[in-house]
Amino acid sequence: MNQKKPVVHLTRKLPDSTETRMRELFDARLNDTDTPRTTEELVAMVKEADVLVPTVTDRIDADLIAAAGDQLKLIASFGTGVDHIDLAAAKARGITVTNTPGVLTEDTADVAMALMLAVPRRIAEGDKVTRTGEWTGWAPTGMLGHRINGKRLGIIGMGRIGCAVARRARGFGLSIHYHNRKPVHPETEAELEATYWESLDQMLSRVDIVSVNCPHTPATQKLLTRERLEMMQPSAYLVNTSRGEVVDEDALADLLASRHIAGAGLDVYADEPNITKALLDLPNVVLLPHIGSATIEGRLEMGDKVIINIQTFWDGHAPRDRVIEAML
Repeated sequence: MNQKKPVVHLTRKLPDSTETRMRELFDARLNDTDTPRTTEELVAMVKEADVLVPTVTDRIDADLIAAAGDQLKLIASFGTGVDHIDLAAAKARGITVTNTPGVLTEDTADVAMALMLAVPRRIAEGDKVTRTGEWTGWAPTGMLGHRINGKRLGIIGMGRIGCAVARRARGFGLSIHYHNRKPVHPETEAELEATYWESLDQMLSRVDIVSVNCPHTPATQKLLTRERLEMMQPSAYLVNTSRGEVVDEDALADLLASRHIAGAGLDVYADEPNITKALLDLPNVVLLPHIGSATIEGRLEMGDKVIINIQTFWDGHAPRDRVIEAML
């Protein structure tokens, strides 16, 4: 067990209670302004930190890892996804990487379900009409949308979040279809009465709502190409609470504008915080500012996991949430 406190650099502001506990346990360096760190600032951090605590907004690439001092032994990411970290470069330098899985599952699934309701029922459009004074009263054909009860939901990526989305969707009367690298456990499939599609192409053409819940990896980069998006029915909707890079945004905007796809609900984008301009101008799209995991409870649990990962590693043990492992 190390006697000295590790130097821990936080790239962004975390909840006060998380930062206070980190200050008690570690030599924690905070970011009170919450301003995203520049590449130069990140380089300065990794040159002196024993532990780096980045978020999804930080690009921890091979060049940054190469610039790190030998004392950097742990990257304890505040978040579930690790596509912002060059894992191969970290492993080559003997740096352990951890994340915070599990705690974001229910929160992200809630937002996915909210978008599934908001887009077909035109909730955002209705809010705008009401606030701008355009609403002139109830009418038999006013603001007509589509019910989701009885529709087919196709889930891309049936991991923790995908299964949580499926459970919610079942409560709204949707039938569950999914595409995954392999089928889920038979008990889970039976519980959800889910239909497995080995072929993503075949599933896309047969479902009414598509929910993207897979991680962003080289294999899922623009997984939903223009050709695949064109396979969706004109009455279908797309919901993405995973990563923007999984979807060809330009193609999606084109197909939404031409009503080849009925609508979309997006919480993530390929070049955050920038959003493809064509999407901003479309009435059949609900756009959220990446709030899938944004609950107070979730952020506090994420902070607890980061602290446990750091303390466990610094005590000479393997953190439970390690993505890649190296020796202390």
